[in-house]
Amino acid sequence: MRPSGPTAPEAMKLGVHIDGARMSCNYFSLTDLIRFAYQVKQYQVTGPDWLASDRFDIAATLPAGSKQDQTRDMMKALLLDRFQLKVHTEKKDFPVYALTVAKSGLKMKESAPDVDDATGTDPKDAPKAPARAPVNVSASGGRGGVHINYGNGSYFTFGDNKLVLRKLTTAQFCEMLARFEDRPVVDMTGLTAKYDLDLQFTEDDYRAMLIRSAVSAGVSLPPEALRMMEGASGDSLLAALEKIGLKLETRKAPLDVLVVDHMSRTPTEN
Repeated sequence: MRPSGPTAPEAMKLGVHIDGARMSCNYFSLTDLIRFAYQVKQYQVTGPDWLASDRFDIAATLPAGSKQDQTRDMMKALLLDRFQLKVHTEKKDFPVYALTVAKSGLKMKESAPDVDDATGTDPKDAPKAPARAPVNVSASGGRGGVHINYGNGSYFTFGDNKLVLRKLTTAQFCEMLARFEDRPVVDMTGLTAKYDLDLQFTEDDYRAMLIRSAVSAGVSLPPEALRMMEGASGDSLLAALEKIGLKLETRKAPLDVLVVDHMSRTPTEN
C-alpha cells in the first residue's frame, strides 16, 4: 500500500481488479476502502473529512486457496492492521429520495439476456462452465463526465447531458444516482430485473449533478463552481424518470451508519 500519485481532476481514474491471487486498487480514498470492506455506501460512513480526500494504491497477493468473496474480510484485516481502524454501527434517520414505480406503470424494458460469444446461446441453456476468475471494476471521471464499468456488459456513463445505463438493476441505479444527488436514493420499486436506460437532462441540471459527484468523491472545488449548482431545478431528472414509469419521492428513512471511532491517517509500514 502506498499513497496515490497526483492525478489531475480531468483525468481522474480509479478501480479495483481481482485476477486469480492478485488484487489491486488504484486511487481509492479511505472511505472507498471502508465501503468495500464493510459493504456500505458512501453516505453510510461517518468520520474525518480526510477519509474522502487521502487516496491510496494497493497491490496485494491473496493467500493460496482464497476465494473472491473473502477479499472484503481481507480488506477489513488490512485496515485494522495498517490503519488501526475502529468502527461501530448505529441507526440514523436520513432524508432520502425513494425510487418508486409511478402510478402510470413501468415503461422501461428489461436488458437482453447475456449471450455466449462463442455459441450464440443464452448461458442458462448452455452447459455450466467454471466461473471466470477475473473481476474488474474500473472507473474514470472528470469535467467531461463519469464512466463506471462493472464488467460483463454492465456499466453506466454520465456525460454530454445524459445518463446511459446498461444491464443494471434498480438497486444499482439508485446507488449510482446517489452519487449525483444531495441525499441517499433508496430503491423501493420491488424490481429485480436488469434494465437498459437512457436519461436526458438540461445543461444546468447535468452540471449540478456532475459537481455533486465531484464533491461526494472528495474533490475540493472553488466557491464559484459550487455556486453553479444554484441554477439547477432538477426537473429534467424527474421528467426523464417519469417517461420510463419511475418517480422520486422525498422521505425519511432509518439507515445504518458506520461510525469511524479511530483511524490513523498514515498507514504503518509493511
